[in-house]
Amino acid sequence: MKATGNTVLITGGGSGIGRGLAEAFHKLGNQVIIAGRGNKSLDETVNANAGMKSLKVDMTSLSSIKAFSAQVTAEYPSLNAVIHCAGVMIPEDLLNGKNYQSDDDVTVNTNLLGPIRLTEELLPAFRKQPHGTIMTVTSGLAFVPLAMYPTYCATKAGIHSYTQSLRYQLKDTPIQVIELIPPYVATTLTGEFQAKDPNAMPLNEFISETMDILTNQPNATEICVKRVYPLRFAEGEGQDKYQQFLMRFNEMMTAARQHRQ
Repeated sequence: MKATGNTVLITGGGSGIGRGLAEAFHKLGNQVIIAGRGNKSLDETVNANAGMKSLKVDMTSLSSIKAFSAQVTAEYPSLNAVIHCAGVMIPEDLLNGKNYQSDDDVTVNTNLLGPIRLTEELLPAFRKQPHGTIMTVTSGLAFVPLAMYPTYCATKAGIHSYTQSLRYQLKDTPIQVIELIPPYVATTLTGEFQAKDPNAMPLNEFISETMDILTNQPNATEICVKRVYPLRFAEGEGQDKYQQFLMRFNEMMTAARQHRQ
């Protein structure tokens, strides 16, 4: 991916990893548009970064995505990059039941269908550009699931698979497809405790290492900071070692959550 000279759309750009990337690309001189449901975090981010723009979109709604895609491509005809950062992560207790309508629908629509639908809506405009980038954001949990978040992990595994198919189908176009695979990062994705958790990778360190990879490895297809290696490459150790790692990882994370409670 070219580090400069882009018009970049970042969903979920008002907070967390999305905001970190938005500010990093903005500092490099790119035109950055952040998008979300219109909460105050979008306004705060734009006000703190002169020249950055924002638009509203509901990533759970197909009609909103269609209208948004038409708006953003009309207002920013040079748009050539999208980073899919919008996401939700909701714990689920499968033994004791849950509200499928409020939990599963929101998670699947936001994390899986949202990026797929927005990508497909933007593709005709991207194909007119001399070069373009589609960056999906998955998770180390796409490769080793955290059992207390089963639907979230499933959506990230789904986006990982979709990204590979998308990359193959676009291999003869000037559009680069990149997968960003974060580890556990200090954001408010699961609550304020995550942002303060000393076990989480500091957001500024994650953004710095990510931008270093993007800048120095412009042809990279996966962006993996070193902190995510144990999750990303766990299956490469063989099935027995993977199962042992899966059990240890989930036992450790479950114990940590019970300690917080």
